[in-house]
Amino acid sequence: MPLQSLNPIYVNFGVPQQALGEVRVGRTVRVTTDNLPNAAFEARITAIDSVIDQTTRNVQVQATLANPDGTLRPGMFVQTQTTLGAGQQIIALPASAISYAPYGDSVFVVANLKDDKGHTYRGVRQQFVKVGPGRGDQVAVMSGINPGDEVVTSGVFKLRNGAAVLVNNAVKPGNNPAAKPENS
Repeated sequence: MPLQSLNPIYVNFGVPQQALGEVRVGRTVRVTTDNLPNAAFEARITAIDSVIDQTTRNVQVQATLANPDGTLRPGMFVQTQTTLGAGQQIIALPASAISYAPYGDSVFVVANLKDDKGHTYRGVRQQFVKVGPGRGDQVAVMSGINPGDEVVTSGVFKLRNGAAVLVNNAVKPGNNPAAKPENS
């Protein structure tokens, strides 16, 4: 008969080799399971395998957590989350705000512009941005715009640099960080 420790209990999970440089012993890991939807457990990374799996390109990491009530059992499926690296300031925009192009990704920022005769009007200027990872309907903008900039989120494919615009906030695109595809 195999013997298993229930308190403390160990959580083994894989981390992609690209993130290996940021994984450290002692970092906090958040552990959740579908069996207990409102419960979250805190564990600490206690071991990092020295070998990367050749088929998955993941390295196995072990975290240890207190389990005094025996709530978690060996062999249970859990989800793990850990913070890697330092926090970074980003601006999250709806994916529909980004104009993707081979020469660079951009957004259209609404600003007060001047025409040839010096008259001021509300228009857009194309601003090139560096985009990061996406989550749901949101895309991280790493650089290129400032907090507080008014960005066009719908109809960007119809715009050109300097085009006059009339802002209509009645229609808003999806901006859910945990979006689910329709009919799923």
